Amino acid sequence: MHDFSLLWSNALSWLSAHAIAPSLAALHLSAYVKNPREIAQYFLITAVQVAIIALVLRPMEGLWPVERWDNRRITVIDRSYTLIKLFGVLPLFTYLVMTPLFGGDDDGVAAGVFSLQGWIPWLGHHPVLLFLVYYAVYDLAYYGIHRLQHCIPWWWGLHSMHHSQRQLSCWSNDRDHYLDDLLEALIIAGVSLLIGVSPTDYALLVLSGELLQNLGHTNVRLRFGPVFEKVLVDPYYHRLHHMRVDPDRPTLHACNYAFIFPLWDIVFGTALFGEAARPTGVGDPMVDADNQRGIVGQQLHTLRRFWGAFRCRAGWRPGDVAFDENYRPVPVDEIDLNSLESSRVPLAAAEPKTSTRFTHSGQTHRA
Repeated sequence: MHDFSLLWSNALSWLSAHAIAPSLAALHLSAYVKNPREIAQYFLITAVQVAIIALVLRPMEGLWPVERWDNRRITVIDRSYTLIKLFGVLPLFTYLVMTPLFGGDDDGVAAGVFSLQGWIPWLGHHPVLLFLVYYAVYDLAYYGIHRLQHCIPWWWGLHSMHHSQRQLSCWSNDRDHYLDDLLEALIIAGVSLLIGVSPTDYALLVLSGELLQNLGHTNVRLRFGPVFEKVLVDPYYHRLHHMRVDPDRPTLHACNYAFIFPLWDIVFGTALFGEAARPTGVGDPMVDADNQRGIVGQQLHTLRRFWGAFRCRAGWRPGDVAFDENYRPVPVDEIDLNSLESSRVPLAAAEPKTSTRFTHSGQTHRA
């Protein structure tokens, strides 16, 4: 253990002195980062995380898959999203945006409007317990965000890209639109500021949460058992959240929003246990078409869905929607879901100012 600690410390020192500090200096960012060693630690932990995904979770998918795929082509893009987010987007946001905002005192206690350490100084002497409390608050905030992502049509326009993947895998967690990521990050960072989370704890919260979510998206027949599955989200539990809509039970998929602790689903009545695994993805052809696009195409078309919903009244009305060919949201209770999914053709848009009805596959639906 001592040898490992020494090796880790030496790696941190080398990376900080020979990579992080020179890079910050070259980009004229040294003044914004007080401790390059913290960033070095972030990248080392991230490298370990990616290694776990590639060397542990990915082989598990090959040995005990829920679904077997002849071709994993559409999973490759999710790996790119993971590497971009972990090595680019997250460190930039955490250390160049959040670090100047967090602040802190000489004792290392982060400033916060409702600082938990300020309220309960005893927690400052029990860092593991304090971190677990942060984790519970962090996960509750994510649960609330996740419910809104599915409830508000314009936000679903962004989040739907994450759900469009039909080959859910260990790389799928970071398949997101970057505006969706930004909204999430700002809210989570705001909550962290309120309760006084330090920049280091914030980075550890995000990274450890990411790894548990990577496990949750893994295509593996792994369950934690009848007791522990109610304590920590397992891949089976989260896969049910990604199930395609069942036209015969159109509300079944509205479940299992928690990322880490199923407790929040249990408390708020959205937990689903015991259901058989189902195909994942989205039945709406407009969203499903994401699987035929690259990263740039996915980002652009998702932005069109968002904007089409954001600028109309229906985009602010809570409920499940599909998107027509003009990227406008249509409530699913006005759609023949079986016909929509089987046709693989997006909903036709209503004629402006002359009709309030949507036509699809020869059927007319009131809008």
